[in-house]
Amino acid sequence: MAVEHVASPSKYAPLIGFSSAVRAGDQVFVTGTTAVDGAGVVVGGEDPYLQAQEALRKIGVALAVVSAELSQVVQTRIYLVRAGDWEAVGRAHGEAFGGAMPAATMVVVAALLDPGMLVEIEALAYTGA
Repeated sequence: MAVEHVASPSKYAPLIGFSSAVRAGDQVFVTGTTAVDGAGVVVGGEDPYLQAQEALRKIGVALAVVSAELSQVVQTRIYLVRAGDWEAVGRAHGEAFGGAMPAATMVVVAALLDPGMLVEIEALAYTGA
């Protein structure tokens, strides 16, 4: 089985050694994705909804590189810094996935790599029949 890696634009990728996504057969694994742009700026500022939207947009971009799409996502893991942000982040998640309704886990963590990051989302897509 061929394995395809999608390069990550993250400033952390070279040091940590990770890809934005990895396609292995019918499965696409998308790394934990945040709202940080290529310049290192957190898109959405202190708004957890906007940060979640940006992270989900970036997940969609990574999936597209390996000919997959958000509608094929079967599982997500959502990491929140503040438990109170669950509803705003959940709303962005629901809007992004619509009827796909992946299995989703939401976990509160002490912190993410950048203190401005409020949410990180990872995803697993299945592209088979």
